[in-house]
Amino acid sequence: MSERPDPDRLLERISAEAEKERRARLKVFFGFAPGVGKTYRMLQVARELVSQQVDVVVGAVETHGRYDTGALTLGLEILPKRVLDYRGKALEELDLDAALRRKPKLLLLDELAHTNAPGSRHSKRWQDVVELLDAGIDVYTTVNVQHVESLNDVVAQITGVQVRETVPDSILERADEVELVDIAPEELLDRLREGKVYLPDQIARAASGFFQRGNLLALRELALRRTAERVDADVLAWREQQGVAKTWATSERIMVCVGPAPASARLLRAGRRMAAGLRAPWSAVWVEPFAPARMSEADRVRLEQHLKLAEGLGAQVVRLTGSSVSETLLSHARKTNVTRLLIGKPTHSRLWDRLRGSLLDEVVRGSGDVDVHVISGDGEGAAPSRGVAAPAEEPLTRSAWLGGALMPLLATVLALGIRSLYPVPDLEMLYLLGVIIAAVRFGRGPAIVAAALSVGGYDFFFVPPSLTFAVADARYLLTFAMMFGVGLMAGTLTARIRRQEREAVLREERTGALYALSRELAITAAEGQAATTTARHVAQSFDAPAVVLLKSAGGALVPAAEWPAGTRLEGGELAVAQWVAEHGRLAGHGTDTLPGAKALCAPLRTAAGPLGVVAVVLAARPALTNEQRSMLDTLAAQAASALERVRLAADAEAASLRAKTEEMRSSLLSAVSHDLRTPLAAITGAATTLKDSSAPLPPEQREELIESICDEAERLERLVGNLLDMTRLESGGLQPKREWVPLDEVVGSALNRLEAKLAGRPVTVTLAPTLPLLSVDPLLFEQVLVNLLENASKHTPAGTAVDLAAKVEGPLLLIDVADRGSGLPAGAGERLFEKFYRGPSRGVSGAGLGLAICKGIVEAHGGRISAFDREGGGAVFRVALPVPKEQP
Repeated sequence: MSERPDPDRLLERISAEAEKERRARLKVFFGFAPGVGKTYRMLQVARELVSQQVDVVVGAVETHGRYDTGALTLGLEILPKRVLDYRGKALEELDLDAALRRKPKLLLLDELAHTNAPGSRHSKRWQDVVELLDAGIDVYTTVNVQHVESLNDVVAQITGVQVRETVPDSILERADEVELVDIAPEELLDRLREGKVYLPDQIARAASGFFQRGNLLALRELALRRTAERVDADVLAWREQQGVAKTWATSERIMVCVGPAPASARLLRAGRRMAAGLRAPWSAVWVEPFAPARMSEADRVRLEQHLKLAEGLGAQVVRLTGSSVSETLLSHARKTNVTRLLIGKPTHSRLWDRLRGSLLDEVVRGSGDVDVHVISGDGEGAAPSRGVAAPAEEPLTRSAWLGGALMPLLATVLALGIRSLYPVPDLEMLYLLGVIIAAVRFGRGPAIVAAALSVGGYDFFFVPPSLTFAVADARYLLTFAMMFGVGLMAGTLTARIRRQEREAVLREERTGALYALSRELAITAAEGQAATTTARHVAQSFDAPAVVLLKSAGGALVPAAEWPAGTRLEGGELAVAQWVAEHGRLAGHGTDTLPGAKALCAPLRTAAGPLGVVAVVLAARPALTNEQRSMLDTLAAQAASALERVRLAADAEAASLRAKTEEMRSSLLSAVSHDLRTPLAAITGAATTLKDSSAPLPPEQREELIESICDEAERLERLVGNLLDMTRLESGGLQPKREWVPLDEVVGSALNRLEAKLAGRPVTVTLAPTLPLLSVDPLLFEQVLVNLLENASKHTPAGTAVDLAAKVEGPLLLIDVADRGSGLPAGAGERLFEKFYRGPSRGVSGAGLGLAICKGIVEAHGGRISAFDREGGGAVFRVALPVPKEQP
C-alpha cells in the first residue's frame, strides 16, 4: 500500500492549521467542584506566560478571600472594574469596552458561568468571552462540571441542587484547550474544613449538602468522563488530519458487522454485552455493495429489523456503500479507531467461498491491528416487522419482459434485411445491441431473456445449416457462449448503473430537501414561521400531512403549524406526541412504541431538552424504513436548531431590552435626581422662610421669595414635562396633530415664551419672504424652537447674540438656530441628540433631554436635525423639513 499522503487531506489539514493560527484561542480550566484549584492553576500559567514576555491582563478573578490565590495576582496588570448601581448596591463587573480598547494578547476571566449585573452589555460572562474572542483576544477561563448545560439535569439528580448558571456546550466545544484541574475528594473536604473554599459561616451548610463525599465522587467521575470525551475527540480529529490509518488502542471501540442473516441479532447482543463490559462505545455497520445481490423481501425486512434492534441496544447505526464490503468495513474501522470488530461465522458451503470469495477471510487478513471476533449464530431471527422496506429495484412488469423478448426479434428482422451486405459474424453486433437496449430500457432480467433469445435466433437463422438449431461448425459454440456472456455482463452492468442512478437521484432529493429546509430556516426570525416551514418540508419529503407541536410554558403541547392547512391530530395521536415530547424518542406508526397510531412522531431535540414534536400522519400507509426515519430525525434536528436559535434570539433581545431599561432607569435617576432636588430645595427653603418668620418680612424680600418659588416651580414643571415627552417618544405614542401654519407665528410664540430667558441678548430673526406654510403640529414644533433657543442661551455667555434664520433649499425648508458660543464639544457628533447627554459646560442645569426631544419631534414630522460648528465661532443647530408639495 502506498504511504503517500492524500493531497486533499493534506490541503484540508494545512487549511485547518492556518485557520487555527488566525483565530483567538480559548483555554478552559475545568474542575468538578469549587475549591479544586482552577483559579490558582490559571494564575500560575499566566505568571509563567508573563515571564515569557506575553501581554497578560487580569479581567476578572475571584479570589474569595484566599491569600494564596490573591498573592498570585501581585505583579499582574489588573483591568479596572466597571461599577454598576443596582437597587442601591454598587456591583463590580468586567469592563468589556475597556478590555477591547486595551486588547491584550491574553485576558484572564474567572467563572465562565457568571451572570453579569443588570446594565451590562451581555447577561452572561460567556457572551463577553465570545465577543473578546471575535475581537482577536485570547481568553483563559474557569468552569465547573455542574455548570455544563447538557449535564445540568444529571448534576441536579446527583446533588439535589438545581444549578441556575450554565454554559452552553458549544462554548466548551469551541475551546482550543481544556485542562482538567483535579484533586482527591478527601483533600477537597479537608480544604473545605480549613476554610479555603467558603467562609466559616457557610462551611457547615456546604458539608451537609453539595460537598458530601458521594456527590464529589460522582461529580469527579462526570468531569473525568467529559474530559476523556474531549481528549478522545481530539485524538480522532488529529488522526484524521494526519491521515493515520493504524489503530491506536488508547480506548476500546467496538464495531459489529450487520446483515440480513438471522444470526445478526445474536451478533448485536454479543456486541452490546462486550461494550457494556468494557464500557466502550460501539457501532453497528451495514455495507451495501455497489452491485448487490437481489435480496428477498424477507431478507430486507430482517435487515431493517436488525438495524432497529441495534438502535434499541444503544449502538450508533452506520450505513455504508462500497465496491468491496471487506475494504469498506476495514476503512471505516481504521477511520474511527475501532479496536474490536465482531463478524458472524459463515454458514454457507466452502464451495461458495471458492467461487465468490470469503468475506471473513478478507476481513481477517486485512484487519491489521484490529482484533476480529468471530461469533457463531443460532439461527434466531427477530420479531416480525410491522413495516415493509422499500424494494431495492423497481418491480418488473409484463411489458418489460415482452420488451426484452422483442429486442432479439427486431434484431433478427434487421439482420435478415442486410445479410446480403455483411458476413454472418458481423450480424452478431445487432443482437448485442438489442441486449444492451433491453438492459438499459427494461432491466437485468429482460436483458438475460434477450441474450438467450439472441443466441437462439442467431443460430436458427444465420448459422449453417440455416433454419435449424444444428451447428455444423463447432467454433460457433464459442460464439454462442461469448454472445450470451457479453449480453449477460452488459445487462448486469447496465442494471447496476440504473440502480446507482436511482440511488443518486434519491440522495440528491434528500440532500436537496435538507438544504432547502436549512436555507429557509436560516433566514427565519419568527417561531411560527419556522414551525410552518418545517411542517411544509416534512410533508413534501414524505408525501403525507405533517403537524408541528411546540411545548407551552406549562409543558403541554400546542399546535404551532400544519401542512396542508386543516391537518389535525386526534386524541390518540396527541397522546403519542406527548409521550415523544416527554421521553425524547421516536414513537408511533410502525415503531415498537405505540405502533397502532396513525402518526409517526419525532422529537425536536436540543441540548436543553425537547422543544416539541413533528408528526407525520401516515394513516394506513406502510411504515417508514430506517433510512426514512433517519431522514425524519435529521429534518427534526434542523428544525429544533432553528427554533432554539429563534428562541435564544428572542431571549437575548428581551435581556438586552431589560438591560437597556435598567441602564436607562439608572441613568435617569442619576441625571434627574440632582435637577429634581435643586428646585425642590429652593421651593422648600423659600416656603419655610415665609412660614416660619417670627417677624414680618420686608415686602421686597417677601416678593423675592415668592418669585423664587414660582421660578423653581416653573423649572420643575419644565423638567417633568421633558421627562413625559421623552417617555411618549420612547413608547411611540407621540403622533403629531398637523395643521397649516406660517413659520413666523411659531417663531413668535417661541420667542414670547422665552422672553425672560433671552432678556439682554440680541436675537436676530431672518425669515425668507416667500416661505411656504408648514404642515406641522404647532405646539410640538414650538417646543423644538424653545428647546433650541433655550439650549443656546444656556451654553453661551450672557449678552451673546442668538440668530434664527429660515430658507428653502430644493425640497427642504431649513431652520437654523445659531449662536456665538464656544462651539460644539470635540467628538460629540450625534451624541448631542442622545438621551441624558450633557455638554462640558459647568454650572448648566438640565437633564440632557432637550435635544433628544427635538430629534424625536422632528423625525416624527419626517425631518432631520443636525449640528455643526459655525464659521467665526459658535454652533449651528439645523432643522430640515420636507416642503409640502401642495399648499392650501
